[in-house]
Amino acid sequence: MKFVDEARIHVYAGKGGDGCMSFRREKYIPFGGPNGGDGGDGGSVYLEADPGLNTLVDYRFNRLHRAENGRSGQGSNCTGRSGEDLILYVPIGTIVWNLETEEKIADIKLPGERALVAQGGFHGIGNLRYKTSTNRAPRQTTKGSLGEERELRLELRLLADVGLLGLPNAGKSTLIRAVSAATPKVADYPFTTLHPNLGVVRVGEGRSFVIADIPGVIEGAAEGAGLGIQFLRHLSRTNLILHLVDIAPLDGTDAAVSVRTLSAELTKYSAELAAKPCWLILNKTDLIPDEDIASYTDAIREQLNWTAPVFVISGLTGRGTKELCQAIMQHIDATRGLFDE
Repeated sequence: MKFVDEARIHVYAGKGGDGCMSFRREKYIPFGGPNGGDGGDGGSVYLEADPGLNTLVDYRFNRLHRAENGRSGQGSNCTGRSGEDLILYVPIGTIVWNLETEEKIADIKLPGERALVAQGGFHGIGNLRYKTSTNRAPRQTTKGSLGEERELRLELRLLADVGLLGLPNAGKSTLIRAVSAATPKVADYPFTTLHPNLGVVRVGEGRSFVIADIPGVIEGAAEGAGLGIQFLRHLSRTNLILHLVDIAPLDGTDAAVSVRTLSAELTKYSAELAAKPCWLILNKTDLIPDEDIASYTDAIREQLNWTAPVFVISGLTGRGTKELCQAIMQHIDATRGLFDE
């Protein structure tokens, strides 16, 4: 299934049914009076979170959605049937924007949570409701009102506690495979990850967190290079970002330069996102001698003047990943809820 994290749709709530003008006409009842019923309300449009969905692909090409109109009232004081509400199912973490006003209508974060995005029209009034002691044969009715019409932008932001940020081939997918049951694609060429992946990391009985792996970010991503920064929005709900870099790249590049590149692109995208807690993860230690790891780590920390936590791991062999996950869990327990939108 193709991963789609943004879509535009046009929703139409149903029109209310018109009120009926009718008079009772029966033999032996010469002055039966009015008996026109009210119309039915128009159906409304709702968005509901479905835990089984993880993409907005259903709305990429199917953009028009209409709720049912209410039926008109009838004689014999019969009320018209109300229109059926239209429920559109979306993934958990979907934000709904009104394109006309740029207003955020809803942020759907919980399974089964429902948001009203277009109110159905109000029913019309039949002539029976206008009967009074001085107006015994009213001929007034009202028509049902139109339902709301809105153009919406749906934006999916994954719900994760921790976000992995790194250059292509830094080993993000390998790490998420090592610490969770997720199985993202791993290969020896850049951009093997084309869409975000989520993994649940279990640290102990009843203790776990969700980690998100997004496609690699390269220099110039803010200007559209590589896959651009279109997936950085999925880090906005996290309360910890992990800068994952190769401790000693085989192409001779400097790990400190990679970290500066990631930080610069993150700041260009969002100052708020760049201000989130960030840890440095030095990966692929299996490719250098053990006795050189400390000197590499100290040199990188000194070049960056890095004061936040630094972890040295190997996603391939699992070295240091258990200690990393334990530290992440402690951080999440201490800060849970502080960074939620």
